[in-house]
Amino acid sequence: MTELFEVEDRHDHRIAVGATGLLATFNQGGLLSAADVHAASRICALSGESDPEVALAVAVTVRAARHGSVCVDLAGLAGLAGAEDLPWPETADWEDRIAASPLMTAGVLRREGGLLYLDRFWREEGQVRDDLLARIGAPAPPVDEAALAATVDRLFPEGYDEQRAAALAAARQWTTVLTGGPGTGKTTTVAGLLALLTQQADRPLRIALTAPTGKASARLQQAVEEAQAEDRFSDADRARLSGLAASTLHRLLGWSPGSRNRFRHHRRNKLPHDVVVVDETSMVSLTMMARLLEAVRPDARLVLVGDADQLASVEAGAVLADLVQGLAGRAPSAVTGLRTTHRFGESIGALAESLRQGDADRALDLLTGGDERISLVDPAEHAEVLRARLLEHALAVRSAALAGDADGALAAMDAHRLLCAHRDGPYGVAHWNRLTERLLSDSVLGDQSVWQEWYAGRPLLVTANDYGLGLFNGDTGVVVREGDRLRGVIAGAGTHQRLATARLGAVDTLHAMTIHKSQGSQVGEVTLLLPPEDSPLLTRELFYTAVTRAKERVHVVGTPESVIAAVERRAQRATGLAQRLTSD
Repeated sequence: MTELFEVEDRHDHRIAVGATGLLATFNQGGLLSAADVHAASRICALSGESDPEVALAVAVTVRAARHGSVCVDLAGLAGLAGAEDLPWPETADWEDRIAASPLMTAGVLRREGGLLYLDRFWREEGQVRDDLLARIGAPAPPVDEAALAATVDRLFPEGYDEQRAAALAAARQWTTVLTGGPGTGKTTTVAGLLALLTQQADRPLRIALTAPTGKASARLQQAVEEAQAEDRFSDADRARLSGLAASTLHRLLGWSPGSRNRFRHHRRNKLPHDVVVVDETSMVSLTMMARLLEAVRPDARLVLVGDADQLASVEAGAVLADLVQGLAGRAPSAVTGLRTTHRFGESIGALAESLRQGDADRALDLLTGGDERISLVDPAEHAEVLRARLLEHALAVRSAALAGDADGALAAMDAHRLLCAHRDGPYGVAHWNRLTERLLSDSVLGDQSVWQEWYAGRPLLVTANDYGLGLFNGDTGVVVREGDRLRGVIAGAGTHQRLATARLGAVDTLHAMTIHKSQGSQVGEVTLLLPPEDSPLLTRELFYTAVTRAKERVHVVGTPESVIAAVERRAQRATGLAQRLTSD
C-alpha cells in the first residue's frame, strides 16, 4: 500500500510552493512530499539536469529512502496501489533518459539491474555484499574437533538439539546468521557458543556483545549471564566468560561527535575483538551494517542474531531479511534458523506462528477462541475495560515509586505495556500517555503532582543517546521518590542508574509505547491498540513484533477487519542486497 496524503488547502506544509511540471503534479497528487521535491530540485540544479522525468526519478528515489527502501524499481512504480492514476512516464523511455543524465555520469544516481539508487546506498549495499562474501569465502577457522565434541554435549544436553547444531556450525565458520522468534533459544545458543570458543582458545578471547539500542544490549547481557548460571556451565566456563559487558553498536564502533555515520573503528582501524555478537539484527540499518562489517577483523567470528519476521530498522534497509534470503542459497551453513519456541505458552506461540505464516483466518480464530491468554477486544465496547487496565498498571508503578522501591516500580512497569502503531492521533502514544495521566490524577483525588513534568511513578523512555551519562535510545526507567527528592532510575543489567531528574533531557513518558520502540524488550502482558484497517502502518511485521513482546498475555484492541488487514499486508522495502548476494 502506498502512503498518499490528501491536499486539503494550498497552505499545506507538504506542498512545495513554486514546484512545476511533474514534480508539482506528483506533489499535489500526494505521493511526493515537499522535502522530496526540494531535494530533487536542488540535486538537478547542481548537476545541470533539466529533464523533468529525471527530476521525478530523483524525487521518488529520495522518497523511497525516506520510507525505508534503499532503491526503487522504476518498472513497478506505476502499479503502486493508490498511485495508478498519476502520469507515470513510459518505463523504457524513462530509463533511457536517466541513463543519459549527467546525474549518472557524476555518480549521483546508480543503476543495479532494474533498480535505481542514490549513490550512498548503492555503495553501502555493494560494500556489505563484498565484505560478507569475502568473510564467507575465507578459509575456515582452525577448530579442535576432539575438544569440541568433548564439550558440546555438556553445554547442549538432550532437548537442546537445535541450539547444539547452530553452535557447532558457528564454531566452524567466521560468519553466522542466527535467526528465530522470541523464546527459540537464540541467547542460549550464543552463551553455549561463547563457552565452546573460549574453551578452544589458548588465550582469553576478546568478546563484544552488542545490539542497536541500550535496552536490547542490556537484555542481551542479562540473558547471557542467566544462561551461564545454569548447571550445564562449569565453573571454568563461567570464569572464562566473566566480565562480559554488552554495549550499543554506536558505543562499540566508537561514536564521533558531529557525525552520525562515521566511527572511530573502521577499515583502517579494526575492532580488537575476536568474537562479535550482534543481537536484534533486524533493527540494524544498511548504513550501520556497512560500518560494522568494515570494522570487524577478517579473523574474528561474527554472529548476527535476530528475528527476520520482525519490523526492519527505522532507517533504510531490511538487512537481516536480505541476509537470510541471499545467503541461504549461496552459503547455507552461514544461516541457521531456530524454530521450536520455549518461552511462550501454546496460545501466544500459535498466534505468532499464524502471523508469521500470514494466516489471517487462523489468527482471528485464535483471538476469538475464548482463551484468556490471547483475546480480541472491541475498542468501542470495551473502552472502560482498557482504561481500567491502564489505570491499574499506572497505580501499581506509582505505589512502588512513592515507597522508594525502584526495583518494584520497574517490575510493575514490565508487567504490562500498551503498544501503539502511531505516535499521534486517537490511536497514538501521545494521546494514551495523556489519557493515562488524567486517569491517574483523577484516581488520587486530583493530585496535581501528576500534571507536573516529574512525578513519582512516571515511567520513562530514553529517546536519544547520551554518552556522557551512559544513557541510550530505548532505555527505560521510572521516577522514584527517595526521601524528599525525586530521582530518575534507569534500568540496567544488574545495577540501575539513579540520576537527578534535571539531568534527564531526552525522555518521554512511557505509559504507552510505539511498537517500533518496543523491539528488543519483553513484558509480561501486552495490550496492542490496532489502528483502523486503512492505516498505512498496519502490517504483518508490526503485528508480529507487538505480539512477540509478551511472555504471558496479549490483548488486541481492534476490529476483525483490522486484524485481517494487518496479517495480509506486508511491510515491503525495495532493496537489492539479497539479489546481489545471490548473483556472481
